[in-house]
Amino acid sequence: MIKTETDLLNGNILKSLLVFSVPIMLSSIFQQLYNIADIVIVGYLLGESSLAAIGASSVVFDLLIGFAMGVGGGFSIVVARSFGAGDKELLKRTVAGTVVLGGLLTVFISVVGTLLMMPLLKLLNTPADIISEAYLYISILIAFMIVIIAYNLGAALLRAIGNSIMPLLFLIVSSVLNVGFDILLIMKFNMGVRGVAIATVASQGISAVLCLVYIFRKCPILVPHKEHFRYDAALYRELIGQGFSMGFMMSIVFLSTLILQRAINGLGYLVIAGHVTARKINSFCSLPIPTIAIALSTFVSQNKGANQLDRIRKAVRYGNISTVIWGIFISIVLAFSSTGLIRLLSGSSEDIVIKNGALYLMINSMFFMILGPLMNFRMSLQGIGEKIVPLTSSIMELIGKIIFAFLLVPALGYIGVIFCEPSMWCIMFLQLMYTFYTNPYIRGKTPVEGKFK
Repeated sequence: MIKTETDLLNGNILKSLLVFSVPIMLSSIFQQLYNIADIVIVGYLLGESSLAAIGASSVVFDLLIGFAMGVGGGFSIVVARSFGAGDKELLKRTVAGTVVLGGLLTVFISVVGTLLMMPLLKLLNTPADIISEAYLYISILIAFMIVIIAYNLGAALLRAIGNSIMPLLFLIVSSVLNVGFDILLIMKFNMGVRGVAIATVASQGISAVLCLVYIFRKCPILVPHKEHFRYDAALYRELIGQGFSMGFMMSIVFLSTLILQRAINGLGYLVIAGHVTARKINSFCSLPIPTIAIALSTFVSQNKGANQLDRIRKAVRYGNISTVIWGIFISIVLAFSSTGLIRLLSGSSEDIVIKNGALYLMINSMFFMILGPLMNFRMSLQGIGEKIVPLTSSIMELIGKIIFAFLLVPALGYIGVIFCEPSMWCIMFLQLMYTFYTNPYIRGKTPVEGKFK
């Protein structure tokens, strides 16, 4: 039988970190593949207008799902810390709290998303010729938010105990089905962007069911019983504090992107089409960076629970070296392939789409060497229980993107969009690096106090 759980508390640090990271990266690859499949299928079968509609609405959806995934990630940090401490009863109570709070979060996001979606699209200056399609697409995703959150919470719980393989397998099945559903619903049933949204929901729903069934059958340590659902004030405070800190951090990041999207929307649908294609490629090419950061958050959380500070320091150092090497490699690759990739994936022959998208890719990738350590420091700080500092870095990013969106993009055009994020990365990197290395726990100056420290 294949071993699905990685021991992050013992043995070679680099080996365990990489073994745990690879399935996470492959999961992200398949996630991106079916995101890119949506772009390719829509671009070729429905045209640039529908492609722009999905791009304009996706940033709003990213804001909501980013908050949900951030909260889930924060919950999983507390779960991983309980697992690292070796306290099974605490672990089950933590999972029970995660289920309760996750259910409340789902209801909240569904209601708020439904009420605010059209006003948000109008506020973002979404072009009139694509706003109806954009609303149709995003409203279906919001209506079925429960399946998306269910899968992400289930996958986060499995990763919290070192199992990154099974979420990958479930996602592979989902990714293949998503492509098939896309083609079927668009070509045979002529459902347009409605079919793309339904395909996404259906494939995510299958992932959620597979994940939850596996947890119940194979991971009894994660299955709470009735007595574990009793309210524990200290535990719920820690879950809410860690979860909502990370949720707000992620939502602020996506809010800043949403504000920037408003400025991009004012540049016309051809620019939007090129930008959304470039961002999809950019997300795919940068996958090892958030992968290492996510793996570090679990590694650091478990080892914080076991109070193994030296393993934490070494893991962060290895993570930084790995992401810098990747940043150098991928920036060289994209310097020669950006134009061809934009032309291939957008299905467009428009000069504006291709040139703007390629320029974004080439410049943005040169700053991956900064982005990698930035994300590692941020997620490691979350892993040791820091709540305010990572949130502060996100607020800095928000302020910077507001300045770019309202001052620099109108003045500089798309070149202002291109340099917005790299500029913020440089500032945030310096802040997070300083905070990490001066943190009392990382310096060995703070003793472990209590179960949730």
